[in-house]
Amino acid sequence: MSKLLTNHVFTSESVSEGHPDKVCDQISDAILDACLKEDPKSHVGCETMVAPNLVVNAGEITCAGWEKIDPEAIARKVVQDIGYVHEDIGFSYQTFEYINRLHGQSPDIAQGVNDGEGLFKEQGAGDQGMMFGYASDETPELMPATIQYSHQLLIELARIRKAGEISYLRPDSKSQVSIRYENGVPKYITNVVISHQTQDVPLERIREDLVAVAKKVLETTGLLTDKTAYYINPTGRFVVGGPYGDSGLTGRKIIVDSYGGVGCHGGGAFSGKDPTKVDRSAAYYSRYVAKNIVAAGLASRCEIQVAYAIGVAHPMSINVSTFGTGVVDDARIQEVVEESGLFDFRPSAIMKSLDLACPKGWSYRDTAAYGHFGRAQFPWEKTDKVEDLKRAMAAKA
Repeated sequence: MSKLLTNHVFTSESVSEGHPDKVCDQISDAILDACLKEDPKSHVGCETMVAPNLVVNAGEITCAGWEKIDPEAIARKVVQDIGYVHEDIGFSYQTFEYINRLHGQSPDIAQGVNDGEGLFKEQGAGDQGMMFGYASDETPELMPATIQYSHQLLIELARIRKAGEISYLRPDSKSQVSIRYENGVPKYITNVVISHQTQDVPLERIREDLVAVAKKVLETTGLLTDKTAYYINPTGRFVVGGPYGDSGLTGRKIIVDSYGGVGCHGGGAFSGKDPTKVDRSAAYYSRYVAKNIVAAGLASRCEIQVAYAIGVAHPMSINVSTFGTGVVDDARIQEVVEESGLFDFRPSAIMKSLDLACPKGWSYRDTAAYGHFGRAQFPWEKTDKVEDLKRAMAAKA
């Protein structure tokens, strides 16, 4: 793994907003956004499934003002925005069948999450489990290079597609970047893979156009060489795609959503879940803590693990690991994280610190494609604890 200080090649992938699973994530999060706009105390667990010309929503929602929300209209708008506007490709916002099986949240779960209810009167975690946050100094965004560059390729290809600059591109695509690491440092990109749904045009044209895009996106990394290999639509044809080619489900791209396989993952998906659910909010907060530690120069790599019990506010455990890159022992950094008062891992404190119930300048739908981490508009990407961390570490010296 590229968080280790060894010589190796590491690979991460990304998928576009038009990938079937990402279509689902965006619909689920757009419904979440609508609920939070009506009621910041909404409890949402919204799942989406897509198949050829079909969208299904199911899950549990408690929202004051739910009667004002039209989940079908939200789903159609998301699908239209992504670019599924042509009926001839088997999935279109105008014509898909819609099935709604959303219903209320279990009161047994709600009483452990609401303030003043359940065995513990403070707002507790929405479920048990462990969550991870990770940061690395190998990119300006303090993200692993392989996943960050995979996202950047698809972000640019989506821009090109929507602008009509390459007219034959369609919404579904995937990317993959492999990087050679030496002593834990990225040295050069060995391989770039792009599989992009297209109209039926000659493969050589597709390869020429997409290699040019890849080189333009990645040239600023300084990691391209004359030995970098490019694999563009390596099956030879990618015309049938999107939900017509593969069914999709919310929450099936958790590694794409996080750190591309570099940082650990607790297994819980993010999209469609309101911030009382620590699968989402605690993963965001753990990224926030890890990023501030790296930004403060306390380590080159940092991973935070936190664990919860359902209905209990205080974490069961917090663990800090820098994989030997810390300027001091991990135990000292962990002591500052847990005891300095700079960070508070209780669910209510996380929601308040990052303003997760009332997004301003961002939306949960924004998170649902091209990664939940490494983009500056999200509040968990702030590095506002850097100076406080430095002072706290100096006081411990």
